[in-house]
Amino acid sequence: MEFVTNLPQPWQTYWNELGYQAPSVIQARCYEALMAQENVVGVSPTGSGKTVAYLLPLLQQVKLGEGNQLLILLPSQELAVQVASVAKSWAELIGIKVQSLIGGANVKRQVEKLKEKPEVLVGTPGRVHELIKAKKVKAHLIKMIVLDEVDQLIEVSELNATKHILKAVSNDSQLVCVSATAVDIQERLAESWSSLTVIDVTAEDQSAGNVSHGFIRVAPRKRLETLKKLAFIKGFKGIVFFNELQEMGSVADKLAYQGVPNVTLASDQNKLERKLALSAFAEDKVSLLLTTDIAARGLDFVALPFVLHYDVPYSAESYTHRSGRTGRMGNDGTVLAFAGDYELKDLKKVAKGYQLTELSVHSSQLVPVTAAMKEEALKNKKVEGKIEQPATQKNRAAAKGKTKEPRKHKKKDQKNKGARKAKQNSNKPN
Repeated sequence: MEFVTNLPQPWQTYWNELGYQAPSVIQARCYEALMAQENVVGVSPTGSGKTVAYLLPLLQQVKLGEGNQLLILLPSQELAVQVASVAKSWAELIGIKVQSLIGGANVKRQVEKLKEKPEVLVGTPGRVHELIKAKKVKAHLIKMIVLDEVDQLIEVSELNATKHILKAVSNDSQLVCVSATAVDIQERLAESWSSLTVIDVTAEDQSAGNVSHGFIRVAPRKRLETLKKLAFIKGFKGIVFFNELQEMGSVADKLAYQGVPNVTLASDQNKLERKLALSAFAEDKVSLLLTTDIAARGLDFVALPFVLHYDVPYSAESYTHRSGRTGRMGNDGTVLAFAGDYELKDLKKVAKGYQLTELSVHSSQLVPVTAAMKEEALKNKKVEGKIEQPATQKNRAAAKGKTKEPRKHKKKDQKNKGARKAKQNSNKPN
């Protein structure tokens, strides 16, 4: 507990009020390095306390009344709001002001608040870059900069703004990057920071709960029905991830039409729509939250029972980030993935390192697939094949016969023979 006893007294009291005991691995390992003003890349599982790991040592280096000094960048509005809230709870105890600078919020109000010279700024790259260009944020005063979820901040959509911000601050600033996955930022971002201390505690961190990983063997055309079955399992509540926004919208509409309540998070939703969706899910008004990787950035539900990959993720990083939404802060969870026979190879590739168990929905329960169940499924496939095959062959034969039936060629004097005969008879005298 030496870590805690070194904290300011108000923080020690707050630490105990929160029910915290010993610091997590990432918190203990980062503290000394950050207090020594080292440039650090911290890597640990989702939900392991990374935010507090960098906040406590960096806030202690802030000097009261000297303006913007600590800048924390995050990839989404929701995550920025959450981190700003956490930062305020600690900072206000020692007299430090925190301001959030997120896109979607009233920029004029943000500019007015900046006149109060907050020491800590928490924001999204787009809005922060905008305010730096307008000279409303004093970039030259920034002494410490944090890239939270750095792997997402260096994606194409955020990379340009993030680079501009890094160039605007002093090269002497302390750089801190944190992520749930190991990333090589030396090439992508940190050209000006010659040395980066990597603190990766993934292998030794035990803060995550017991998370089981499994898959349900199901073809794309049957996934909607399988999702419905999952939704009606007692106690099922989960985030459902899609690769494509269009498919997510289609599934959401079909579920609602068939009486399965759900909410969606999409990147094109406004702030109010997202807030209403998150509230409905958090308050257990619905059991399904449908979303995509981009729209789900920053989601944090402490006790989320399930994460479902409706589509096999495109990368191992995506699988890790999605799956990290469950099993947080010691809570158990289950990660599921839908996969057809042809997708199993891809699933095992992105989920490498995780033990995957084949599961099935049976009698309104999620159960492991047994050898007997596999044999029964194989028999059903064969029976279906036997029933369908003769009919298919018969239809093909009929079609084939029709195609090959010789066409009737009439001679010129035979064409419309009946019509000519009737005409001739009508011309005969009575």
